[in-house]
Amino acid sequence: MASLQSDPPGTPSAEWRWPAVHPEGRKFVVIAAAIALVAWWLAHPLGWIMLGITIWVAAFFRDPVRSVPQGKGLIVAPADGLITMIVQVPPPREMTGEGGLDPAPCTRVSIFMSVFDVHINRSPIAGTIARVVYISGKFLNASLDKASEENERQHFVVEGTDGTLIGFTQIAGLVARRIMPFVKNGDMVAAGQRVGLIRFGSRVDVYLPAGAAPKVALGQRSIAGETVLARLGDTESAIGLPL
Repeated sequence: MASLQSDPPGTPSAEWRWPAVHPEGRKFVVIAAAIALVAWWLAHPLGWIMLGITIWVAAFFRDPVRSVPQGKGLIVAPADGLITMIVQVPPPREMTGEGGLDPAPCTRVSIFMSVFDVHINRSPIAGTIARVVYISGKFLNASLDKASEENERQHFVVEGTDGTLIGFTQIAGLVARRIMPFVKNGDMVAAGQRVGLIRFGSRVDVYLPAGAAPKVALGQRSIAGETVLARLGDTESAIGLPL
């Protein structure tokens, strides 16, 4: 049974706190706040609009603490958002080949992030970053299936400590204009560790290995670093999922 990573004995109990703003977003918060202050100083109604925008920007770049489930073979969600697709498809060719994923069709779970979701992405397993591949492209609606092949995107392959390979892809959307990695080839990561950020609306695809059926359903919301997408060796899928 999975358990949550807990604090060492003697530490204070967990309590809610206001999420921090990720460093990548602080400059945007400062810019929006500065415009709001100038507008207020000029007694311009734009000040109230910019106040709302400042609050939204701070919320967009929020970086909450997550409790990562601990258990053998767990694959956790790399993104917050809505599970919009669960399909059998071959992984992108950039992920396959020597040291990469098997080119045979596998289960792809797509997580759509709206502009109101946390946009910091996390590693689904512990291991080593085996591959990071950036591809320029279009900025179609990220909820479309063809966005996986046509939009700007960034592929990651993580090799687990047991040799298992998990691939996942950050996909830009209509208003996303920058995909930022926090890791590079050869970096070691923990399950649930922050690995990248997509600015302003996007999607993350996860390619599950053979023998790992999805434990989520269409329409379910996932929480990065906390929601269990699958467990290695467990072929029983969530209720109602056709495989």
